[in-house]
Amino acid sequence: MNDLNRLLASAALLRARGYSASVLSGGIEAWRDAGAPVVAKAGWPGREETEPSRWVTRAAPRIDRIACAWFIRRFVDRTAEFLFVEADRVAASAEEIGGIPFDIDGVEFSHRGDGCSFDTFLDRFGIDDAALRKLAGMVRGADTGRLDLAPQAAGLLAVSRGISAIAADDEEALECGLALFDALYAWCRSSGEGPGSSPARRTA
Repeated sequence: MNDLNRLLASAALLRARGYSASVLSGGIEAWRDAGAPVVAKAGWPGREETEPSRWVTRAAPRIDRIACAWFIRRFVDRTAEFLFVEADRVAASAEEIGGIPFDIDGVEFSHRGDGCSFDTFLDRFGIDDAALRKLAGMVRGADTGRLDLAPQAAGLLAVSRGISAIAADDEEALECGLALFDALYAWCRSSGEGPGSSPARRTA
């Protein structure tokens, strides 16, 4: 059995046991060669590389906060842990657990000018990816009520409110949101406006 078949078999076994698992054909090398964005580990804030990073933000996460969490999980630290607390507890909770606060006034990862916290993450990590910038326009429009910024902003706002309505708790809202932003990012890339309109594909 070659390496790809071994990975496919492992992913299938994990799915059979109830886990979400897929294989990136070609691995990180194919992803990088396709022009997809990557973040250097040296640029990560927070904890040791061997430990999950911890991030703290306000409870009841919606558009911008979920977009930020998606970016962290997909491009910064796939093992990242998130804590959702009341707004006046974010800073103290982050200090207590050695976490990084975001999307709240007075911290590094927050709104800057007309941008959202999601824009700040892209700038902070030096991401120059047209598909992510396109996605950022949707997030900015939906989060700030400037629906004219992107044709998809109104739809993102509606779906986000729907997730809030059906999710049992913040963790479930996050999981729904991760799938939503996976789909939106895939669309942004396949629309031909991101580098490598046919990136390394995920193999089921």
